[in-house]
Amino acid sequence: MNELIFLVEEAPEGGFNARALGESIFTQADTEIELHAMVRDAVLCHFDEGKAPKILRLHFVREEVLAV
Repeated sequence: MNELIFLVEEAPEGGFNARALGESIFTQADTEIELHAMVRDAVLCHFDEGKAPKILRLHFVREEVLAV
């Protein structure tokens, strides 16, 4: 596996939740900068040494509700 995609959403209580597609990896962070570090750490903990993907994509999903 060369690449792993994370779906990132704003958490209701503040900060961000990130969930990997196709792997059981989930992490949380208060800021985007902290999120980068937490995602890297979670991936390195999940995979055996030398088996982690080289590219991590963060796909930010934001929902907006408009009243008419």
